[in-house]
Amino acid sequence: MSDPMTRATILFAHGSRDPLWRLPIEAVATHMRQTTPSCQVRCAYLELTQPDIATSAAELVALGTKTISVLPLFLGVGRHAREDLPVLMIELKQRFPHVNFELRPAVGEDPRVVELLAHIALN
Repeated sequence: MSDPMTRATILFAHGSRDPLWRLPIEAVATHMRQTTPSCQVRCAYLELTQPDIATSAAELVALGTKTISVLPLFLGVGRHAREDLPVLMIELKQRFPHVNFELRPAVGEDPRVVELLAHIALN
């Protein structure tokens, strides 16, 4: 297993003007830290909410992170996931060429999420 300080995760979401909107995103990060205290995780938002992905990445790079996994917290794969996020990933790779950035599929594409949502809807 790799050194947890050299790996990190950015939970990437859309953002909102409503300050309460971000609470579920931050709850995921908090749960990650509680279950795996050594993990490095940051939240980042496309628009309307701070921090943006570049700010979160810069913070992790300053900690010595060598690999950053970006997990889009989108249920559907719309324009933001298909077009905007890949451009942001290119910009991150150019800004931090010594860091390995991994773009993961949107959570809505994960069969476990689909199964859980169906289970919640049925109960």
